[in-house]
Amino acid sequence: MSDPAIFAILLALLIGLLAAGLWVALALMVMAFVAIAAFTNAPEGLVLATTLWGHSHSWPLAALPLFILMGEILLRSRLSEDMFTGLTPWLARAPGRLLHVNILGCAIFAAVSGSSAATAATIGKMSVPELKARGYPMSLILGTLAGSATLGLLIPPSIILIVYGVATEQSIARLFVAGILPGTMLIVLFSGYVAIRALMAPHLIPFESARYSFGEKLHAARRLVPVMLLIGGVIGSIYTGIASPTDAAAVGVVLSVVLALSTGSFGWRDFRDALLGATFTSCMIAFILLGASFLTIAMGFTGIPRNLAAWIGGFDLSPYALLAVLTLFFIVLGCFLDGISLVVLTTSIILPMVQAVGIDPLWFGIYLVLVVEMSQITPPVGFNLFVIQGLTGIDILRVAWAALPFFLLLLLGAAIITVFPQIVTVLPNAMGN
Repeated sequence: MSDPAIFAILLALLIGLLAAGLWVALALMVMAFVAIAAFTNAPEGLVLATTLWGHSHSWPLAALPLFILMGEILLRSRLSEDMFTGLTPWLARAPGRLLHVNILGCAIFAAVSGSSAATAATIGKMSVPELKARGYPMSLILGTLAGSATLGLLIPPSIILIVYGVATEQSIARLFVAGILPGTMLIVLFSGYVAIRALMAPHLIPFESARYSFGEKLHAARRLVPVMLLIGGVIGSIYTGIASPTDAAAVGVVLSVVLALSTGSFGWRDFRDALLGATFTSCMIAFILLGASFLTIAMGFTGIPRNLAAWIGGFDLSPYALLAVLTLFFIVLGCFLDGISLVVLTTSIILPMVQAVGIDPLWFGIYLVLVVEMSQITPPVGFNLFVIQGLTGIDILRVAWAALPFFLLLLLGAAIITVFPQIVTVLPNAMGN
């Protein structure tokens, strides 16, 4: 049987299992088991056992539950309220005014939670009622929140970058550092869009009568100091080589507990809930990664990725043409899969093609996360859309329409880093090896 036919059978099996409601991890394992049993001579039981055992004690993966726990702790503290209070005086007179609080607030929280959904929920709970009461248009409130919350996937420490690093054996520290400048670029694009909209249609943005002296701005900014120190400590220790991502995550957990306790709104029950939340999320992701690792080994036995890469190579696609095809592929697939599942499902097959045309796997990881960010705000399975719908009760299609400009800005961001890959690579290269 030809490789395309085998691939089509396995893909149909996977889609059928997912459509039947089977967990993603189990669907991956079943697909891998069938691939080995039906199309190779390898002992499927032995391969399953050794793969799951070998990948279940990966040291880089230890950073994942720690960063998740850090985000869960800060999620239950008074962090979002402090961020709103600290940012408001600085942004009250800017074009677009307090809509920028959504963008910068999401960016700051993204840097401590690593989760897109947690960012949307935390900032949205506090900013949506406040901005609505001040008279800001709901379309811009929803759009800035939905779009900016996706920054949780890119700005380090990012959970999905850890998943990509483990799945592809790339340096997680270098991936983290590679996400800094693209994340900053997206913040500038989002804020620029809001400012342009405000200048083109000033009647949309309510007038803020409050004026703040420089001293009042500095006094409010002290609310931002603890979390900025936490972000700087975690990212700075990784960039300078003082700590590995796992070590930095452990320090981040300790500092987040101290920060949460200092707010006076964090107790034992909150800590217990944070532990449970982090455990549930970590187990779900780890289970998916185990299924993905088994699928990767199974694909290796079948030889499909190598042959598929050779087949794609036969078309003599340029790197730009391949990326254009992959962008469309990921956007469509992202409409039906969450980000982590999308990454672990595709990397074992896509990465050989990417490397065959000379694309840097480190750069491709950031590109992939950018495209996955788009999937967070595309129906029907856009997680950020569901979170915001739950917060506001507004129809998900209306939320998706409000997020459309930010989807296009993410697409623009992917195009920019394609044309100027140095945006991704300059900081990791400065780290050395």
